[in-house]
Amino acid sequence: MQDFLHKLPQFIGNHAALAALFAILLIALIVVQVGLLFGKSKELTPAGLTQLINRDSPLLIDLSAIADFEKMHVPGARHVLMSQFDPEHKDLAKAKELPVVVMDKDGRGNSVKASQRLVKAGFQKVYTLGGGVLSWHAAQLPVAKGNK
Repeated sequence: MQDFLHKLPQFIGNHAALAALFAILLIALIVVQVGLLFGKSKELTPAGLTQLINRDSPLLIDLSAIADFEKMHVPGARHVLMSQFDPEHKDLAKAKELPVVVMDKDGRGNSVKASQRLVKAGFQKVYTLGGGVLSWHAAQLPVAKGNK
């Protein structure tokens, strides 16, 4: 270990671009994790979503592409295109007191952005489905098909 620490400054000096890229990625990872820990929206597992559905009857919003939604979605989810997602819309604004779960195909993109927009719009109970609809399916939970 001491040999590694002894050679580290030389390595960084010889590979400055690589070291800078590593530092940037490390900082980005820390920022994302801190945001998840202290953000007002929470990530649910498929089991956690099942409990929430059974306990509170949340509003389920699926932001997947229409083809993905028609192929497979959580029963009861409403499909909304991300380009049309508006937390200030009168129908959605009525649900500010309800739990709202936002999901997409794989849980990597639109659901996080949409949940942040909901929190900024004053929604109190905002959740995302970690891993998206694919994690729901992988947990062998029932899926609906079609556009409803």
